[in-house]
Amino acid sequence: MNAAQYQKRASQAGRTEAPRPALIEIENVTKHYTQGTTAVRALDGVSLNIDAGELVAIMGQSGSGKSTLMNIIGCLDRPTSGRYRVSGVDVSTLSPDELAALRCHTFGFVFQRFNLLPEITASENVQIPAAYAGRAKHERASRAQALLSRLGLGERVHHRPTELSGGQQQRVSIARALMNEAPVILADEPTGALDTRSGEDVLGLLKELHREGRTVIVITHNPEIAGHCDRTIHIADGKITSDERKTKKPAAAASDFKLDLAARNRWLPDLVEAAKMALNSMRVNLFRTALTLLGVVIGVAAVVAMLAIGDGSKQQVLERISSMGTNLLVVRPGAARVRGSGDIATLVEEDARAISELSSVAAISPERATRATVRFGNVDYQTLILGAWPGYTQARDWALAEGSFVCEDDVKGYAPVIVLGQTVARTLFPQGESPVGKYLLVRNVPFEIVGVLAQRGATPWGTDQDDIAVMPLSTGYMRLFGKRYLQSITVLVGDSNEIKETETAIEKLLTERHRGVVDFQIRNTSSILETALATQDTLTILLASVAAISLLVGGIGVMNIMLVSVTERTREIGVRMATGARMGNILLQFNTEALVVCGIGGLVGVLLGITVALIVQSFGVAVLLSPLPAILAFSCAFLTGLLFGYLPARKAAQMDPVVALSYE
Repeated sequence: MNAAQYQKRASQAGRTEAPRPALIEIENVTKHYTQGTTAVRALDGVSLNIDAGELVAIMGQSGSGKSTLMNIIGCLDRPTSGRYRVSGVDVSTLSPDELAALRCHTFGFVFQRFNLLPEITASENVQIPAAYAGRAKHERASRAQALLSRLGLGERVHHRPTELSGGQQQRVSIARALMNEAPVILADEPTGALDTRSGEDVLGLLKELHREGRTVIVITHNPEIAGHCDRTIHIADGKITSDERKTKKPAAAASDFKLDLAARNRWLPDLVEAAKMALNSMRVNLFRTALTLLGVVIGVAAVVAMLAIGDGSKQQVLERISSMGTNLLVVRPGAARVRGSGDIATLVEEDARAISELSSVAAISPERATRATVRFGNVDYQTLILGAWPGYTQARDWALAEGSFVCEDDVKGYAPVIVLGQTVARTLFPQGESPVGKYLLVRNVPFEIVGVLAQRGATPWGTDQDDIAVMPLSTGYMRLFGKRYLQSITVLVGDSNEIKETETAIEKLLTERHRGVVDFQIRNTSSILETALATQDTLTILLASVAAISLLVGGIGVMNIMLVSVTERTREIGVRMATGARMGNILLQFNTEALVVCGIGGLVGVLLGITVALIVQSFGVAVLLSPLPAILAFSCAFLTGLLFGYLPARKAAQMDPVVALSYE
């Protein structure tokens, strides 16, 4: 029967109100443990009632079962059999969250070993139960200050437990037990770790709390301690051997007690508290936190830097191919997928003239090239000499830096004129003077420099496009090439939407001209662009995959560290559960710690990745920084914390409070 059922039943009793049940009713309770193949009976058929307002000592030697009985009374443990009721409510019917609420609002624990959290102050230790009760921070801090001042620790509220004496630590423990105004105080050997003077002070405090109307249950093996209590229950070998009273039962007024099993679900404040605990835990274990962060930082930084480099390379390829023109067709001699050696003599100028008559062709340039040495003064330089038509600059969308390009008259008249690329011009004229109007030698033949091409840069394949000199194709045939056939024909299509139709028309035209033999290839720069981008995408995915693996490794490191943290802080988990923490609170706390670690690691990793990318960029590597990779990497780090933090958090949340408290 729960509290609501009990109150309903009492209200239905009419004029005659049913008598209130005892505060604590234990009926034929047993508790068995298994040690190997041996069954240990810690409690063996224990029955007793404790009314509200009593000062009770449960006395026995070590191993008698008194601590087990206290753990069952405080809902830290469950009996193997029998019934245990608090204010008429059968504890076995309560959910884990209702048990946590019962511990939070009903019981205040005073432990022999104090069980204070060493990394936080006395005030923060005292406030723990109030945080799980849903009290506001200012209210918690004010009450903690008042309680510690009352117990003579007003000057020590900001001291950590290691800075306090044993007696002072026990006073902090008592203040924590009183934080939620618990009506029942469970003190397990409260003076066992104290000197005589401190022990007497603690006993005096417990008796004062009893006089205020609280139920105080003291677990002890010391007859002198038990002598301060109004009732002494002796226990031996798991059985109650005697129950002695010095005074009569408390007055009925002391039994006014309402059971509070409501859980305070305040997710945002709980999340803020969990984040603070996480940051505090990281600060206390700074070196371990740094090592944990390192894996996440490296993973995130690798993702950001790799994607920035990959996207930069992709953008560079796109720009370079686009600079060549996406509506270009390049016709080359030789059948597709047929390897040959030497020059292939299947394309001639007449083919280019026939193609130029197609209506969709905006510009055309037949081309042939060879490498040769050019000389100006005493400077020799070997470069690519290209013979072309006047339509070359339009087809290649290549502007002039100065001067002019070869014209139709130059082609018809076999004029010895030449146009230089930027690399050739800088090499032959290192002082920066204008080359236009000057003469250079190509195979001892003087050529007039009539123009200089604009800077173009390297191709996607790393070739320097500016390392070139262009002359009329006819002049090239006469002075350099000898044989009159072409290496390529560059065709500029006026409308990019007609590029497929133009390619088909050229293929049909050349096939007819070559008597049905397909001894040529037509390449579309759009297809070149698609192939290059697909290759870059593959490389980017590969780089991102390598980086993601490092992030995964970092996540596994987070999980390992969190598992270690759960093991190291098992007693802390027990203390938090004893003071009212629900499974959700513990799960939230450790999950939040993993998220905070990965969140901070993600932010640091993003900054480091951007820094690395900028450093790489300073060495001339193409880098493209954009928000998406950074957001993606940080999100992955955050999800890594959520994923790899869940298992340790779940392990912590499922711990049995009594097992956690007894962990060494």
